[in-house]
Amino acid sequence: MPGAPSVSRQNALHRRRALAATALFGAMSLTLGACGSGGTASESSASGAEDGGCITAFDPDKDYFPDKSNVEHAKNFTLRYEKSYQVLTVEEPYPKGDPESYVLVKCGAPKPELTGDLAEAQQITTPVKSLYSASTTHLPLLTETDTLDVLTGVANGAFVSSPEVRERVESGRVAEYAKDNSLDAEQVIGAQPDVLMTQGTDDPQYPKLRQAGIAVVANAEWLEPSPLGRAEWVKAMAALTGAEERAAEVFDTIESDYDKVAAKAASAGDPVRVLLGSMYQGTWSMAAGQSYVGRLIKDAGGTYPWAGDTGTGNLQLAFEAVYAKGGDARVWLVGEQWKSTAEATEADRRYGELEAVKSGEVWTNTKAQGPGGGNDFYERGVLRPDLVLADLFAILHPDQAEGHTFTFYAEVPGA
Repeated sequence: MPGAPSVSRQNALHRRRALAATALFGAMSLTLGACGSGGTASESSASGAEDGGCITAFDPDKDYFPDKSNVEHAKNFTLRYEKSYQVLTVEEPYPKGDPESYVLVKCGAPKPELTGDLAEAQQITTPVKSLYSASTTHLPLLTETDTLDVLTGVANGAFVSSPEVRERVESGRVAEYAKDNSLDAEQVIGAQPDVLMTQGTDDPQYPKLRQAGIAVVANAEWLEPSPLGRAEWVKAMAALTGAEERAAEVFDTIESDYDKVAAKAASAGDPVRVLLGSMYQGTWSMAAGQSYVGRLIKDAGGTYPWAGDTGTGNLQLAFEAVYAKGGDARVWLVGEQWKSTAEATEADRRYGELEAVKSGEVWTNTKAQGPGGGNDFYERGVLRPDLVLADLFAILHPDQAEGHTFTFYAEVPGA
């Protein structure tokens, strides 16, 4: 596989993701036997599989997955169930990468003998007992499904927002394996986690981990164009942790709450015109109409000059082009850590020509900052688009959202 950037820190990663796919954002050891590492299927002595534990008396005719995930919104992963194993396939594990499939074998079941495309697929015993996470976006998938105990490593704890995870990092229960912005393969191999979950990018160290018997599983939720599609990756994580039932409950609530806000926005009247994104190295990244951000704006009851663009990524524009079409919008949504609009104009004096800066409203998604500088918008916000949408609806339709408590957004004070 081609090389790509190594594991990065949260802000740098999301700046890169923003430039590649959005504008609003601003800018698992391989185990084939019994539960956990080591052992064989016949050595398993845990509780019955029906209770989420290991199989104690394997029956080839029995279905060991009473709770099956139904994937409806996500387009970048699929789940296929067999009686004692499931196949998780990530269609695009990193930009332009070929599909990768993982055979997730129920603890206590024998290793399946597979042919064709699955003959060489990684086989992973589930539920996993230890997981290294390359992205903070994975953390809510664990905390919200009550499976945080499987987390044993994070790339860099400084950018973690979750108090639960931060406490585990600080106490040493969760290791940091990429503090210098580069994956420490020897450290990971020494720790022998069941799985290292990627951040949706490739890394030249991954083959070394696989050769050492550590399963590398891609999580590329950021390539999903829809908010609910990204949130549905909680089901991919649940396939590894055995929390399918809980994941379904979590996602169903998110989906229901999201749809309620979207329905309210649809009946709120004419869409509110907004300006999105900001400049990076002299270029303005503008969300295309069918992108993640474009869909959020539409579902919140908003519109912008590029809402009709059919792309799913972003457009690279000059300031002059943005100003000509959207400079008169009274609401501007950014991902910058500005404390005032004066800081905006200090970053680029041309921002001062925008109507939102002169007499309108500038909103930033940096309200929920962690003590180490991590932004919870990039952590919990991915799983909770219902909360993001509620914030956006309140910004665009304040008269219909009186008393709303903002989770991720805050208004940037005037100069």
